[in-house]
Amino acid sequence: MPNKLNFNNIKGFLCDMDGVIYHGKEILPGVAEFIQWLHAEDKKYLFLTNNSSFTPRELRQKLLRMGLDVTEDHFYTSALATAEFLKRQNPGCSAYVIGEAGLSNALYDAGITMNEVDPDYVVVGEGKTYSLDTLNKAVDLVMKGAKLIGANPDVCGPVENGIVPACGALVAPIEIATGTKAYFCGKPNPLMMRTGLRLLGCHSAEAVMVGDRMDTDVISGLESGMSTVLVLSGVSTVETPKTFAYRPTVILNGVGDIVKEAQKSK
Repeated sequence: MPNKLNFNNIKGFLCDMDGVIYHGKEILPGVAEFIQWLHAEDKKYLFLTNNSSFTPRELRQKLLRMGLDVTEDHFYTSALATAEFLKRQNPGCSAYVIGEAGLSNALYDAGITMNEVDPDYVVVGEGKTYSLDTLNKAVDLVMKGAKLIGANPDVCGPVENGIVPACGALVAPIEIATGTKAYFCGKPNPLMMRTGLRLLGCHSAEAVMVGDRMDTDVISGLESGMSTVLVLSGVSTVETPKTFAYRPTVILNGVGDIVKEAQKSK
């Protein structure tokens, strides 16, 4: 069985969003109480999402429509992680981008030029701009020498009526056609986790990763030295951890249980 965790002693919370804070357009039970508790207890927190489609401003507005007021500085996305990686690797580089505003804006703000002719990188995220034409273009550019970057390795993501293909699934045809493996910048890449901890101003021993996926959220927290919480409000069930060689520190039904557990520990 997973160990107990005293949430009152945790200084920083890194939280996934899809399946943890909301599902589609609906806020999940206990989330409002969880955010109120974070503020009341003066906890540091950051929403760390692999979804590359949205900017922090758009994520803030999405939560506002659901009745939650969270400022932009509490969001960090795989799009921002991708832009930071490319900026550090190759300042002033260019990229052919398949993705939404969250990805293209992050790259633009990092000084990366959009280029459909001879880019340094082909960068892929989620989005409606993905098509056979953009796929063919990406394959051609990678074959000509562009490096292949994926915003995150997730193969699917939750929506109101089920799941949809995510970045990992969209990158796969390019990998197969070119024989080239993509480099993924989102969770569980430790670069994204270390940036999240730096933004929180917390050491890994003082922080916890909260998510609904074993293969991105839990393993990213584990490999970064953090305690981990698997919530069952998204894609995982109580049986899911049994298929993995590692386990979360705690399994809870949702983030509202964090508040209940903290109150019990006082």
